[in-house]
Amino acid sequence: MKRVIPVLVLSVAGLIPVWRYEPSTGTTSTTEAASTPSGSSSTSSSGSSGSTTFTGTTVATEKGDVQVRITYDGDRITAVKMLRQPNHPQTTAAVPKLISETLAAQSADIDTVSGATLTSDGYKESLQAAIDAEAAAASASPSASAAASASRTVAGSTVATEKGDVQVQATFEGDRITAVKMLRQPNHPQTTAAVPKLISETLAAQSADIDTVSGATLTSDGYKESLQAAIDAKGV
Repeated sequence: MKRVIPVLVLSVAGLIPVWRYEPSTGTTSTTEAASTPSGSSSTSSSGSSGSTTFTGTTVATEKGDVQVRITYDGDRITAVKMLRQPNHPQTTAAVPKLISETLAAQSADIDTVSGATLTSDGYKESLQAAIDAEAAAASASPSASAAASASRTVAGSTVATEKGDVQVQATFEGDRITAVKMLRQPNHPQTTAAVPKLISETLAAQSADIDTVSGATLTSDGYKESLQAAIDAKGV
């Protein structure tokens, strides 16, 4: 009997590694699939059907600002990007649904996402503004030969500053900037005085490479950043 006990002990000890290293039954992670980029909005090389980008207006909601940018390939919306959205879990969950419905409907006539009514309404309003901008650009350039001289209005991104938001809209005739409009600006006397100077310098320089207005540094920096975004969007 003295020999039997060690044999049993060794047998049990031999089973322990088997239990500890039992193969896992878990499935592989899905983060790879989730991180795979969706279709990119790279510029097409098919002549008149090249990609163009249009930015909608910034819509203020009780949850926060909403702004949409859309990309067209020919006459189809091929990509939607949220430039501004409320920092809220319901918004984060709603945005993919809104974008998916937009790509399917090819319009702003989409359903409101339950639990994110304010964001949905702001999204649709900004989206419609971007669609209207595309329609205006299309009607202004009925043929490829007239496209170069057609008037086109592009809104730059909304830039947050310590004084308030700044957003610039630029109108182009061909390659020239013919008009600049402030869509959003701080409610401040120095900003009010600075804006005409910034616009005047923009029309003279035909670029965002202009001087900062003394006493309105924050507004000037925000103006130049938003203006450059509009210029970049026009070149897409």
